[in-house]
Parts: sequence; C-alpha cells; structure tokens
Amino acid sequence: MCTILAAATALALGGAGAAHAVAPPAEFGTSWDNPRTAAPPVSKPPTRSCTEQIVDHGFADFNNFISTYTPPAGCPGPWAKVVLHLDGAVKGRQFDRLGWLTVGDVMLLKTSTPEPSPDGITWSAHPAPPAASDVLPLSAPATSGADLTGTVTVPRNTERLLAEVYATGSGGGCEEFWYITAPSSTGYSCPADPGPYREVQVLLDGQLAGIAEPFPHVYTGGWSNPFLWYVLPAPRAFDIRPITYDLSPYLGPLTDGAAHHVSVHVVGVPAGQPGWDTPVSFLAWRDPGAAQVTGRVLTHRVGDLIDQSTAQVSGTDHIVTTHAAHALTAAGLLHTSHGIVTTLVDQRVGNDSVHRWGAGENPDALAATWTDDATSLVVGGGPHVGLTRSALRYHLDGTITVDAANRLTTTITMTDAGTTSTGGSFTRLSDDLGAETP
Repeated sequence: MCTILAAATALALGGAGAAHAVAPPAEFGTSWDNPRTAAPPVSKPPTRSCTEQIVDHGFADFNNFISTYTPPAGCPGPWAKVVLHLDGAVKGRQFDRLGWLTVGDVMLLKTSTPEPSPDGITWSAHPAPPAASDVLPLSAPATSGADLTGTVTVPRNTERLLAEVYATGSGGGCEEFWYITAPSSTGYSCPADPGPYREVQVLLDGQLAGIAEPFPHVYTGGWSNPFLWYVLPAPRAFDIRPITYDLSPYLGPLTDGAAHHVSVHVVGVPAGQPGWDTPVSFLAWRDPGAAQVTGRVLTHRVGDLIDQSTAQVSGTDHIVTTHAAHALTAAGLLHTSHGIVTTLVDQRVGNDSVHRWGAGENPDALAATWTDDATSLVVGGGPHVGLTRSALRYHLDGTITVDAANRLTTTITMTDAGTTSTGGSFTRLSDDLGAETP
C-alpha cells in the first residue's frame, strides 16, 4: 500500500516585464475551446491492460489531497507499461497553478493548470513514467533557498542508476521568470546577479554528478497575457517533464548499502532567494545474477562554468547579452554478473540570450536559446550495453508592448525540440508555437 499525495500551489501573476492585469477582451465571449497540445499520443503495447482510478478530487483551496493506493489483486504486475491519465475541469476566474501527484514519496506528475473561460473548460495530460527495477525516493529531504538535500540508499546489486528532477522556477516571485531576469545594476524589475543563467546540478556525496538546463516553463498566465494560452498552451505547460541524469558512472561507491548524501543545486539563483522546486527520485536497475555489484569511478572531469552577462544602454533601450556553457564527463567501472561493465557519460549545456527593453520596460523583448546534449556509452556485457545520444534545444523569441490605449500585445514563438538515438532507433520531436495576441 502506498500513500498518494495530490496538491496545488499558486503561481505568480504576470510574466516578462511588469504585470498588466486586464479583463478578457469582449470578443473572447464567455466560452472557448478546450486547450490542446501538440504532444503525440502515448504508445501502448498490444497486450491485456487494466485501468484503476487513484484520485477523484475537486480542489477548492490549496489543501493537499492525501489517500492510499493498493495495486488491484486482479491485475498484478509486472506491467509492460504504466500510463497516467489526468483529466481536469475548471471554470470561472482562476489563475494558473502548479499541481503534482506523488505515490510513496515519488513524483509521477507535475503540471500547471489552464486559465478557464467563465463557462468552463476541460484538459488532459498523459505522462508515461519509465519502468525500472526500483524507484527510490529521496530520504530526509530538506530545502534551503533553492537547494534540496537528502540521502538515498541504493540496492547493493544496482548496475544502472538514473535520477529524475522535476525542476520548476515557480511561486518565488521573479524566479518564475528566471530566464528574463537581469543584473540589478540595470534597474530591471526582476533583478538577479549575475544574470539569467540557471543550471540544475545533482551532487552525490559532495561530488558534481550531473548538470542540465532546466528550460523555461511558461505557464498559462505567462508573459503578462493569459489570453495567449487559452487554447494552445506553451510547450511542457501541462506535462512538466523531469530532467533525467545518468548517474551510472558513480555507482561503484554507492552500492555499499549505506545512505549517501544527495544535493540538488540551482546555479544562478540569488543568495537566499526561494522559488525553485526540485523534487528528485532515482530509478535503479538491478543485476539479478549478483548479490552485490562493486566498482569505482575511473574519470571525472568538470569543465569551467562560463556564465557571462553584459549590460549596455543604447538610446532609451537597455540590452543584456548572456552567454553560458558548462561540460561534465565521467566514467565508471562495475564488476557485474555479466563481467566488467564500463559506462561513460558526457554532458554539455549552454545558453545564449539577448534581452532588450525600453523606457518603463515597454517594449520588453527576449530572444534566447538553450541547449542540452548528453552521450552515454556502455561497454562490456549485460542488457544496458550500447550508445545513447540526446540533443535537446529550446528557443524562445517574444516581445510585450503596451500601446497608448493601454492595450497589451504579446508576440511570441517557441520551439521545444529534441533528438534521441539509442542503438538502431532514432526519435525526433519538435513542439513549435507561434502566436500574437492583443
């Protein structure tokens, strides 16, 4: 039996630049289409399946919903795939909110809600969490500012280990809009020194073990203009996917049966500033032919963190240009029942942006690109041998203007793209959105 927690929390109002809270234009009426996304349908294996309802609850406030769940006796595991179906309904005057679902202290879903019409709308999300031998929560979690700490105890015969971090900047004022913050010397309304670059790091026993770009999450009230997202939300808005880190090179020292210290750290957040939520869990694959897997870290190379933001003034315009990059490479060796297995993981992340705003932050414009490339090579024996590459890219180009009649216009294009190759398979996905809404 597991404990289920479903929760909701508030998001800050507004978006890039100053918030301009206005009523929907008359032409919007009181009803519009249900929001939809460009996400492809979730594939399901052609085998017998079963469906079990785990939550049916209406939120009237920010109190969590807590229940228990026991897997149905008539549909025992192991299962080839588990797909979570979230269906929601909302109406009236509601701002965007974050919600999440955990089972046994492991997060299965993180989402944001749409802003509805007066008559009401429905929406849905269908994530499919990956399957592993064990899914491990973070023990004794504690937060300090934007950092999360705790411990994890890995099964002794673990031969592959991933971490999943559901990282969001939210509920902490300007950290919801971290990607458009500017050095305090510029006078911008969302200050952050040294600038807008953020990087989500995972540390094991104090050693940097994973780096990643968080990518922006633009919620349904984002960029000062909820009207923009009524029907087509921004990429990832309804299914806030976790950042995945391959920690297999570090397994050798972790399989001793002891609790090991874990820290999730967000680079670039001003000291003492809250506003980041980084719940983490671990996916472990065991070696069924071994009581204990042993090994060691072979190499660990951390590149210099480049994080440069320069500010200048051109006439009445302020311009902040940012360039950031970081790299991490690690290799580890394991003694398994399949023989010696070596894993090499190479991670490279980067961000380039130009933020320009005029007097009174009108107009307010950002053009930015984030990249996150990872390579994992496993050689030796066993089921995980092979080469996996992923290349992720997120681009955002948006402008907010307010005219003399106090009419706000948001023009924005967004691209959330990625390619992944594993063995002989290749996947390419791109979620593109372009819109202008007065």
